[in-house]
Amino acid sequence: MDRWIAATHGPALRRAADPVVVDLGYGAAPWTAVELLRRLRAAEPRTEVVGIEIDPARVAAALPYETDGLRFRHGGFEIPLDENEGEGSRRAVGAADGAVPRRPVLIRAANVLRQYDEAEVAEVWARLRARLAPGGLLVEGTCDEIGRRHVWVALGPEGPRTVTFATRLGSLDRPSDLAERLPKALIHRNVPGEPVHAFLRDFDRAWAAASPYASLGARQRWIAAVRELSADWPLADDPRRWRQGEVTVEWTALAPRS
Repeated sequence: MDRWIAATHGPALRRAADPVVVDLGYGAAPWTAVELLRRLRAAEPRTEVVGIEIDPARVAAALPYETDGLRFRHGGFEIPLDENEGEGSRRAVGAADGAVPRRPVLIRAANVLRQYDEAEVAEVWARLRARLAPGGLLVEGTCDEIGRRHVWVALGPEGPRTVTFATRLGSLDRPSDLAERLPKALIHRNVPGEPVHAFLRDFDRAWAAASPYASLGARQRWIAAVRELSADWPLADDPRRWRQGEVTVEWTALAPRS
């Protein structure tokens, strides 16, 4: 997910006057926020990351890991960013008096909505999108415990844009294995008659048809399968991302029917 963010959203980070990024719900340990800062600073050295957690104990445990460009805050979907710290860099361009609330250019929320009902997702998405800076991005999805399988939705201020399926190719049996990591908005829609079910069915068929490429490695088989898939599905990326074990599909093609 971090690689994808750096590749696709790096230009927006570089254009931003205040490239602040939020790792929402980073979990029991702060490693995802630490890794996110490292990845994104390679794309834009001015990037700052704020890890936000609803559990005060987790915030307290993360504070010793604060460093230049990395802070931790207690909060939730309101996305509290401390505008009083580093006042000069926290003010909007042209602000005259007092600091104005910062708006992140990116909010990443991995495994945050798993415990919520599907009916609550749209409201949470709207709350988080409203906190974004102009041109900002919300990335919300689900992964397994060690990051081998991951599916996320990318949303701009206007709404959902794409769905990305990503896997460590050496661990993949078939593409539909990713179904168990669909984000909350889609996981209950993997049933006949829904677009995401049809997509994973077609992906499995393309994967089977690409089996002769297995002798060249899982990467070449994945690329061949995705290329065949592109004939019937509106993909939003190209072989440069496919080589990473990813494929990104337009949201409109996978959105729930109801």
